[in-house]
Amino acid sequence: MPRIYNIKTRNSVASYLFFCLLWLVCASAFAASANTLNSVRIWGAPDSTRVVFDLAGKPQYDTFTLANPERLVIDLGHTKAKRGVIEKLSNNSKLVKRVRFSSSPAKGTLRLVVDLAQPAKHNVFSLPPTGPYGNRLVVDFTQGGTSRIAREVKSLGGNDRDVIIAVDAGHGGDDPGSIGPSGLYEKKVALQIADRVAAKLNGVPGIKAIRTRTGDYFVELNRRSELAREAKADLLVSIHADAFTSRHPRGSSVWVLSNRRANTEMGRLLEQSEKVSELLGGVGEIVQNTDNEQYLMRTLIDMSMDNSRTTGYRVASNILHDMGKVTRLHKKEPEYASLAVLKAPDIPSLLVETGFISNPSEEKLLKSAKHQNQLANAIAQGIRRHFETYPPEGTLLAKRGNIKHRVVRGESLSVIAQRYQVSVASIKKANKLKSDVVRIGQQLVIPRA
Repeated sequence: MPRIYNIKTRNSVASYLFFCLLWLVCASAFAASANTLNSVRIWGAPDSTRVVFDLAGKPQYDTFTLANPERLVIDLGHTKAKRGVIEKLSNNSKLVKRVRFSSSPAKGTLRLVVDLAQPAKHNVFSLPPTGPYGNRLVVDFTQGGTSRIAREVKSLGGNDRDVIIAVDAGHGGDDPGSIGPSGLYEKKVALQIADRVAAKLNGVPGIKAIRTRTGDYFVELNRRSELAREAKADLLVSIHADAFTSRHPRGSSVWVLSNRRANTEMGRLLEQSEKVSELLGGVGEIVQNTDNEQYLMRTLIDMSMDNSRTTGYRVASNILHDMGKVTRLHKKEPEYASLAVLKAPDIPSLLVETGFISNPSEEKLLKSAKHQNQLANAIAQGIRRHFETYPPEGTLLAKRGNIKHRVVRGESLSVIAQRYQVSVASIKKANKLKSDVVRIGQQLVIPRA
C-alpha cells in the first residue's frame, strides 16, 4: 500500500506542476498578444497628412473605407487604448478632421475612425522600433490634383523662364535627424537654413526657389526628387547638419553622388543615417522598370546622370568656396556618398552639411540666426554664380551679358578662371589682355563657358 500511495502522490504532484506550467505559458502568450495604443500623432503637410499610432507591440490591423462622409476605419486586434490618448490630440491637417473611437466589432479589438475633409488616397504600413520610437502603425493620406510645388512654379514659356532650384530641408516630422548635446534637432536647423537659402535665391532676378517641405513633416526620400522633377528643377540642394560618434569633429562639407559605397567613415555614417531616416519617417517605395527597352533606357539614364554629376560637382565646389569664407570646412573638396536624395538621374543634386550638430560649439553656431544667415548667403551665392556662368538654354540668365569680376588680393588669372570654370585664354581674349598679370581692383569680363 505505501508503495502504491507514493506513486499516486508523485503523479498528482507532477500533474499539478504540469497544469501550473501550462497556465503560465498560456498567460504569457495572452500577455504577449495584448497590445496598447500609447499615443496618436498627426503631421499635416500641404498636399498630404501622416497619422501615426504609437503602440507597445507590433500591430495586428485591418482597414476599410466608408463614404459620405469620407472615413478610414482601423481595427487593431488584441489592443486597448491608453487613457486620454486622443482627447487632446494636436491636429494641423487640412485633410484629417479628427481621429475618434467607435464601437468595437469584436471583444479585444480597438476600432478607430479617421474622419476626412475630402476624398484622399491612403497608404497603411507598420514600422518596427527605431531610434526614439517604438512600434508604429502609419497612415499616409494624399489628396488628388496638382501638387503644391507644381502650382507654385509658373512656367513663363518661350526663352525667358526662371532657373528653378529645389531647396530640400532634411528630415522632418517623425524623423528628427541628429540631436545636438543641448537637444537641438537637425530637422529644425535644416528647415530654418533652407528657408533662408530659398528667400535669398528668390531675390535674384531669373532664379526661382521652391521648397520640398515648408513645415515640420516628413517627406519620403525618393519623393523629394519627384517633387523637384514636378517643378522641372535645374538643381536639387538638400540642407542638413552633420553628426559624429564623438564631439570633436567640426566644419561644413558638401556631398555629391557616388555609384560606389562611401570610402570614408563619415560617408558610411551618412549613408547609414539615411537608412535610419527611412525607418523613422517611413518606408521607401521600390520602383521596378518593366520596359522592354531596358538597355536603351539604362544608356540614356547613364548619360543624363553623367551630366547631372558634373553639374552637381561644379555647384558643390562653388558653394564650398563661399562657405569657406564664413565657417570652417570639414573638407575643402566635394565628398562622395550613395544617397537616395542625390540619385535623380535627370536633376543635378547635392547635399550640404552646414556643420556638426554633435559638436557643442557648432551646435551653438547653428542655433544663431546670424550664422544661419551667413551660411545661407554662401550657399545661395555659390548656386547663383554657377548658373550665371552656366545658364540653361531658354532662361532669363542665358539672355544676360557676360559676368563681371573685380580682382581682389591673392587672385591670379588662373585662380579666377578655375573659379568660374572657364579657360585663362578665354578671359584674356574677352578682356584683350596681352599677359597673365592682373591688378587688385581691376574689373574683368568673364565670358560664358
